[in-house]
This record gives sequence, C-alpha cells and structure tokens, in this order.
Amino acid sequence: MPEGHKTHYLARQHGDWFAGQPLKVTSPQGRFRADARKVSGKILESCEAVGKHLFYCFENQRMIHVHLGRYGKYREHSTPAPAPVGLVRMRIVGPSKTLDLTGPTTCRVIDWVERERVVQRLGPDPLAGGRKSEVWEHFRTSKKPIGALILDQSVIAGVGNIFRAELFFETGLDPRTTGEQLTRESFDALWKTLTKMMRTGLKYGKIITVTAKEAGKPLAQVEGKDRFRVYGKVTCRTCDSPIETIEIASRKLYWCPTCQS
Repeated sequence: MPEGHKTHYLARQHGDWFAGQPLKVTSPQGRFRADARKVSGKILESCEAVGKHLFYCFENQRMIHVHLGRYGKYREHSTPAPAPVGLVRMRIVGPSKTLDLTGPTTCRVIDWVERERVVQRLGPDPLAGGRKSEVWEHFRTSKKPIGALILDQSVIAGVGNIFRAELFFETGLDPRTTGEQLTRESFDALWKTLTKMMRTGLKYGKIITVTAKEAGKPLAQVEGKDRFRVYGKVTCRTCDSPIETIEIASRKLYWCPTCQS
C-alpha cells in the first residue's frame, strides 16, 4: 500500500500534468461512470494529498477522492492513449497525458463538505504541516504500543508498515513500548526522524532510509530492499544479530531486539 510520501508525490506530479486544463474523465470499467460525468469536461484546479488520500479538485466545486489501498495503481500514457487494458476504474485524459487508475479502494466524486469529513478523521500529516503537539497528546496518554499508534491514521496520517519499521530502527525504540511510557525526548526524535524520512520519500518518489554513503551510490539509483535498513532484512546491519518479526496492529513488523531494546 502506498504510504503518505507517495500520495504527495502523485499529487504534485498530477497537478503539474493537469492543473488548469479541462479534462475528459471516463470509467472504462463502468463502476465509476456516473461520477465521472459530474467532472468530465471541467477544469482541474488542483490536486492535493492528505495522508494516503488524493483529492482532484475541479472548478465546479466537485472533486475526485482516491484512496489507492493495497492494490490501486496508476498507469500513465501519452495522449492519444492506447485502449484501456484490464479493469480501469478511471481514465483521465488531458491534452498531453492520459492517466489510468486500476484497483483503488476508493474512487468517487465528492464535495467540499465530504472532503472535510474525510480529513477530520485523519491525524496530522507530517508532509502537510501537521502539528507535532497534537500527535504527542495522543501518544502520551495511550496504553497502546507505539508500534500500533504509528499506523493509526487517526493519530498520524500517511505512515505505513515500511516507514514504521525503519523509523523505530533508526531511533532505537522498542515498538512494544506504550505511548504513555515514551519520553518527550524520544517522541521528539521520533517525529523529527519520521518527517525527514517522509520528505526523502517525497523527493525521490520512493521510500529510502539509507544514506548515499551506506548505499555506495546516489540515492536516486538505490532500488529494491537496498533502500532499507531493517525492513525485509535477515541480519542487522549494525550488530549482525538476526532480524526478527513481531505482529503489532495485525501487521508484521521487522525489528532488531538487540538494537531496539
């Protein structure tokens, strides 16, 4: 599932491609056809991201709300595009670019009132100026493990399983620690590290937590699991101990019990 850095990256990219242009919006698959008619032919004013949600805002005060979920994927083409392949929920056609969306959890047309309802259910987004103090209030009074709190979208918007593992490894925190056990100093380090990681992800369009020195190449060239310090690893790169997995919030979390004790 794409994490918050990716939705912000897509919002920036799609805004560059389509903002200020009238767009043709269709649903080759058919499931989005009625909603597509509400915005097709209208000018796209902006594309925005909040956490893992995307909002394509049109001149008629309507917007397309997309949540990619686990299987959602965009495919881009030059206009004119080839015939749709697969179950394309939505096709956006601009003067020079065409965008196909398949497999999203959510794809619908909403108004600003409904957008506000969606956003109000989310916690602060580190990439959208979210306030650290609000997140701290959730953490400091919670008996839940921080490994669960960090994935709760009502606490922090945009964090997924890869960021979670990498974040706790870099800060040396045991993910089983409860929110109320976490010191303010450790929380500040956690927020600072998370913000840095997400900004790097936004810059490159992919999660990268190693440094260029660690990778031995420019970050833009780092691919696959070479981008990570602990996620998907077998041995800890710091202490050579075996990497273990535990389940927190119904998700498998990679961690080093030696470095994160």
